[in-house]
Amino acid sequence: MAKVPCTHCHLEFDESVMITEEEENGEIRYFCCKGCQGVYHLLRSEGLDTFYDKLGKNRLEPPKELSDDLHKFDLEGFRKKYIVERSDGLYEIFLIIEGIHCAACVWLNEKVLHQTPGVVEATINYTTNKAHVVWDPEAIKLSQIIEKIRAIGYNAYPYDPKLQEERANKARRDYYSRLLVAIFATMNIMWIAVAQYTGMFTGMRSDVKAVLNVAEWVLATPTLFYSGWVFFRGAWFGLKNRFVNMDLLVASGASLAYIYSLWAMITGKGEVYFDSVTMIITFVLAGKYLEVLSKKRAADTMDALSNALPTEIMVIENDEKVMVPVEEVKPGDIIEVRPGEKVAIDGVVVAGEGSFDESSLTGESEPIYKRPGDEIVSGSVAIDGVVRYEATKDYGSSMLTTLVGLLEESLTKKPKIERLANEISGYFSLTILSIALLTFVGWFWMTGEFERALVVAISVIVIACPCALGLATPVATLIGINLAARRGVLFKEAAYIETMAKADVLVLDKTGTITEGKPHVVSYEAYGEYDPNWLYALAKSSIHPVSQGIVRYLNEHHERLEEVPLQKVKQVQARGITAEFEGHTLLGGNAKMMQEFGIDVDEESEYTLFYFAVDGKAVARFELRDLPKQGAKEAIEQIRKLGIDIVMLTGDNEKAAARVAEEVGVPHFKAGLFPEEKAKEIDILHAEGHVVVMAGDGINDALALSKSDIAIAMGSGSDVALEVSDVVLLDDRITSLRDAFLISRRTYKFVKQNLALSVIYNSITIPLAVAGYVIPLVAALSMSLSSLMVVGNSMRIKSAFKTK
Repeated sequence: MAKVPCTHCHLEFDESVMITEEEENGEIRYFCCKGCQGVYHLLRSEGLDTFYDKLGKNRLEPPKELSDDLHKFDLEGFRKKYIVERSDGLYEIFLIIEGIHCAACVWLNEKVLHQTPGVVEATINYTTNKAHVVWDPEAIKLSQIIEKIRAIGYNAYPYDPKLQEERANKARRDYYSRLLVAIFATMNIMWIAVAQYTGMFTGMRSDVKAVLNVAEWVLATPTLFYSGWVFFRGAWFGLKNRFVNMDLLVASGASLAYIYSLWAMITGKGEVYFDSVTMIITFVLAGKYLEVLSKKRAADTMDALSNALPTEIMVIENDEKVMVPVEEVKPGDIIEVRPGEKVAIDGVVVAGEGSFDESSLTGESEPIYKRPGDEIVSGSVAIDGVVRYEATKDYGSSMLTTLVGLLEESLTKKPKIERLANEISGYFSLTILSIALLTFVGWFWMTGEFERALVVAISVIVIACPCALGLATPVATLIGINLAARRGVLFKEAAYIETMAKADVLVLDKTGTITEGKPHVVSYEAYGEYDPNWLYALAKSSIHPVSQGIVRYLNEHHERLEEVPLQKVKQVQARGITAEFEGHTLLGGNAKMMQEFGIDVDEESEYTLFYFAVDGKAVARFELRDLPKQGAKEAIEQIRKLGIDIVMLTGDNEKAAARVAEEVGVPHFKAGLFPEEKAKEIDILHAEGHVVVMAGDGINDALALSKSDIAIAMGSGSDVALEVSDVVLLDDRITSLRDAFLISRRTYKFVKQNLALSVIYNSITIPLAVAGYVIPLVAALSMSLSSLMVVGNSMRIKSAFKTK
């Protein structure tokens, strides 16, 4: 019985088992199951039958029988875990669409969802199958949306970053086991190959040679069919989508060499090339494994933030303090925040006063004093004082949550970086296969010898096998990545080296990136004698950044300091500290505090001031400021010599920004920027055609970092900045940023050299192989030589850098 394709999924089955329908024009439609038949009629009734034109000859999996679990999508627990309720009353969720095989599947799902009443927005990422769906809960339930997706033959489940990470780890483990098998086989087969090559010149009995051939076959078989399976799979998907890739060249070259060697082993005619098979698979698989290792860990930025934010906050209800989940807080609720706590919801202070650290949001290096009537933004940290404030927004629309939403949107739109080698691999592979086929036909036509023609054709494929081309990028980038890591620079993905090498603009945050992010004493004046141990103990009793700066200064200028036991220690909100010791009254704080205690002090300074007073008399005055990091000026000067323009974007005030820019030699800066404004500046640079690298360390930098071509985070930065970054400076030094540029440019230079060497090598050896001057044995050795040549050239990357 003849096989016919299903009208919907295009899978072929015997005509006798198919469900048939006759159209009005007499044409017969065939369906493999009731599911395909139902989906076909649903698409036609909805006017979506153009899906089949877009699908072309691609095949689909027939709809699966799914359990009746739709009710779980409407449960309250599911809603709290996966669904985000927006300020406009709409719901949104990220789903993974199962069963997507091509662009036509994406088109169909988006079209169906857009036509579904109540669905406001639906976008699907073809690469990840991740869908972003926004709907009106008053008009439609999530279970109905899932049911609609299932009705057209697909399935959907909520995006869970933990599951995505688990899948990524599974892929890494799979590549690792395949590479281990390949390396084991290659190491052992080379010992046998050495014996065989030696026997060719010194003589070897045929029975010994046969045993060695079998031993090589035993080692080459699992290498080809287990370790090399990734190439066969890649070649199949490439052909399925009408694209000839490097996987096809690797798979065909290794397979032909294996088949020919198997024939030579069985018949005893000719030489076997099982060693070439294992070398081809192992070398190229090693490059692929490096690629898998370098992929960024799939992590959800929202989860990273939620770990840092409180899940419950203290709300004042009828003069009683009640712990309430952040999601249940409504505008108008009175919230209490204590020293050391992080603000989760935006609001306005109604009672109390204190200092708040907003450096993670605005980049402002100094704590901000808040009093009744002042606004408090989510993400800031209370330093001193108990403050009560009225919530002006709910959790979903507060600044930090909004920032994360913008960040998520930005991440999904980030472009994919393509390696230079991959841009030419398709044409290269197709050309080599065509040359090999023509070579076989030509030799068979001229000589009439099938074996001779096959050997020459295999020689062409093997000698041109893209080991050198495939290794040109990963080996050079691996050496560059290792060199960078030893110098405190972590590249999360090898491809970022290429993009960074092409960058022409560097955007820098100020606080924590150019500067150390903590105040240092820059001037000290003593008005009288005092015991430094008293000041040391007083400053140690506070977590305020200014107090910590005093502690560092005292440790640097005094030996054997003792923390004396103070009594009646009290934090005075946004002013300083008071205490008593052995009948003496100790005061430490700003000029306002001194004046409140009737102590006259000099207030003139462009820096932060700290005074120490004993028994109503000022005895010491300190000026503090946030200093540039060591080597910042020299590093920025060297980066500018590379032809890279530098721009500083900061949330700090104009005066502080101008001072730092002048000190370190940054030519352009903009101050007083919020996170969204920093991101807009990156967009402007992109619109002008620049390739932008940005370095930052706080939550305030996360959105701008995600917009840049290369995002660099300082190692001590916030979790969010680290998550969205492409490069991390482990030691926080700005000199490491300079090293990152130097290493990326040098590495990219050698990548291009390796590609050039590979092209020159193929230009010389392929004509020789076509002419029949190269046997597969020499082709394999030559291929290995080209790989060693690329590796040796890549090792020169390290020559310009002294190891740390």
